[in-house]
Amino acid sequence: MNNKIYKRVIEEANYIIKTKDTIREIAKIKKLSKSTIHKDLHERLLYIDEKLYEKVKEILDYHTMIRHINGGNATKIKYKNLRKG
Repeated sequence: MNNKIYKRVIEEANYIIKTKDTIREIAKIKKLSKSTIHKDLHERLLYIDEKLYEKVKEILDYHTMIRHINGGNATKIKYKNLRKG
């Protein structure tokens, strides 16, 4: 793995630990695709730093766990606004 990718992965990992942002949010900020961020944090990070990977994995698992709740709330708000209009 080249040095540029290595630095990017570490930077992304530290960023998600600091902010608790989602992969989509990080992709927008870093101007990379969601697929790249996902691969960096799910695959590459494990080979670079296992302890850092475990911290990031906890955050990503939490995001996965609450995904259906956030989606449900967004749908609820959407139809509530449609009834008002």
